[in-house]
Amino acid sequence: MSTTDNIIELRHITKIFPTIVANDDISFEIRRGEIHAIVGENGAGKSTLMNIIYGLLQPTSGEILLNGVPVKIDTSTKALSLGLGMVHQHFMLVQDFTVLQNIILGSEIRKGAVVDYEQARQKVMELSDTYDLRIDPDKKVKEISVPMQQRVEILKVLWRKAEVIIFDEPTAVLTPQEIDEFCEIALKLKAQGKTLVFISHKLGEVMRISDRVTIMRLGKVVCTKEISDTDEKDLAHLMVGRDVELGGGHREPIKTTEEVLSVRDVSMAVGGVKKLDGINLSVHPGEILGVIGIDGNGQDELVNAICGKARADSGEILLDGKNIIGKSIKQIRDMGLSTVYEDRLKDGLVLKYSVRDNLILGYQDRPQFLCKWKAFLNQKAISENAQKQQADFDIRCGSLDVPARTLSGGNQQKIILAREVSAGPRLLMVVQPTRGLDMGAIEFVHDKVVEQRNAGCGVLLFSLELDEILQLSDRIAVIHNGSIIKTLPNKNVTKQQIGRYMLGVLDDGAQEAEA
Repeated sequence: MSTTDNIIELRHITKIFPTIVANDDISFEIRRGEIHAIVGENGAGKSTLMNIIYGLLQPTSGEILLNGVPVKIDTSTKALSLGLGMVHQHFMLVQDFTVLQNIILGSEIRKGAVVDYEQARQKVMELSDTYDLRIDPDKKVKEISVPMQQRVEILKVLWRKAEVIIFDEPTAVLTPQEIDEFCEIALKLKAQGKTLVFISHKLGEVMRISDRVTIMRLGKVVCTKEISDTDEKDLAHLMVGRDVELGGGHREPIKTTEEVLSVRDVSMAVGGVKKLDGINLSVHPGEILGVIGIDGNGQDELVNAICGKARADSGEILLDGKNIIGKSIKQIRDMGLSTVYEDRLKDGLVLKYSVRDNLILGYQDRPQFLCKWKAFLNQKAISENAQKQQADFDIRCGSLDVPARTLSGGNQQKIILAREVSAGPRLLMVVQPTRGLDMGAIEFVHDKVVEQRNAGCGVLLFSLELDEILQLSDRIAVIHNGSIIKTLPNKNVTKQQIGRYMLGVLDDGAQEAEA
């Protein structure tokens, strides 16, 4: 293959920050007209590398060749002028502007001193039709869906004549149907001659649309492979350095029909807006009930109602048969609920406290952590607890006395999981438990959650990751517009089927909640 067949070549790219080598002698090429995936665990250096290509960061050493010619890309404006565009995971859109205004912002067509919106609209709609993006140019961005906002971002870079488009985790917040649509768009972009660079954790999508994949680990390139020469298991092994098995492994049969949690006809309004509308669900000891829905359909409010952060307006929430509505977070915790919150930095840890102290946070008044007269903390018992949890949960830190803020996201999550599990709960509620974690940490969390299930604890799992729900759950409850519209056993269920329920479409066309 000649040099000119490669639209981008990276030669010995190194990026050193004060405390870490983020990219370590990176060399590979991206071929013209291909979809090239970049995969790796968190901290592997993927985003740093893409930010270097797009001009948001400068390499410490090494060079980038574009169409065989060395280039210095020192700003995103320079990148765009060279035909490089980037669609960020968090969209860069002005919410109060229309779709058309966002697309042309900074690159307007002018008629004298005035923006020529008529000509701009015509050209934008031609682009939209070419790639079958089906946008409404006159709607405000705040009025359109997340996948439609993503299409606006794609049109922004196409408007600026990008030949290479970098996608950073483009499917992270999409439903299965929306992911299908994104994959179709990506393939259409490729068919029109565009080159796509696709950063993702989701190996199924990587296998589905990529031509080649580069695997990164600890700042280095492990290898680049043709998609036809690999599979998901192989990629996971290359990313982590060992075989990875998600889903928690062996399941003990569920032994009881009793309910550790029963949510009955629970409704709640927030700021005058009804967020929960007659919610019904139950969790049995020794099972995992997974709750799935598009973000913003009542999950946060349901979590808050169960843990005591908010009070439901009506209905009952029974924990081991006792109504917990109106009780405090501490009272509910003492009744047997342990919670792993979505925001571990805000709700799960006190970052300035030591690892040792975070491992008893919220449980420090329990007898085992108090001295004989219960007037002082028993520091010896607290240290012994920390040492045991560190060993049992593989918490990696230089010392148990270092602040929790100094640990990686995965190790911070292990602290929270260790603390909540070691409390011996009757019900473990885990909310987005693997968000932001790499594959090795995800595997560990899955194993610990299933371990609790097998020990007879009821587990209520909230996740926006459909793969995670399907891997872990015994039953699945789908939440839509503040109601549980479908509850079903996790047997022979497809992503597409759950995706339809997430959009509020039941098999028979009905929209009513099931018990």
